[in-house]
Amino acid sequence: MENVIVSGAWKGRLGQGLAPRELQCVLSVAQGMTAKEIARLFGVAPGTIGKRISNAMFKLGVHRRAALVAEAMKRQIISPVCILLAALITMHAVADDHSMRRDRRTPERRTAEVRVMRKAEAFEYCA
Repeated sequence: MENVIVSGAWKGRLGQGLAPRELQCVLSVAQGMTAKEIARLFGVAPGTIGKRISNAMFKLGVHRRAALVAEAMKRQIISPVCILLAALITMHAVADDHSMRRDRRTPERRTAEVRVMRKAEAFEYCA
């Protein structure tokens, strides 16, 4: 008998390398839930859920939530009810398209202003 966990429109198989709670978290991530929403669902702290998701990412060798879902699907740990949704998620994770990601830049102008102010202050102390 195969152990299966069903969550929403997703089902997950136990015994494939993830702990039961990690698998439940992966299934919830596949449904698009945030750590706070998952924590509220299970009645635990959001930090606990973050750690479970982080452990699952480490075990599957990925660094992003979309890649976590795609890798779990690839290894047949989880499977969706809707095949079209599965294809879309997998293609998005495989393409690794960075156009949707927002890269943070250092606040160069503010850093320069602080340096100028500190130089001016140092000059006043010396004069």
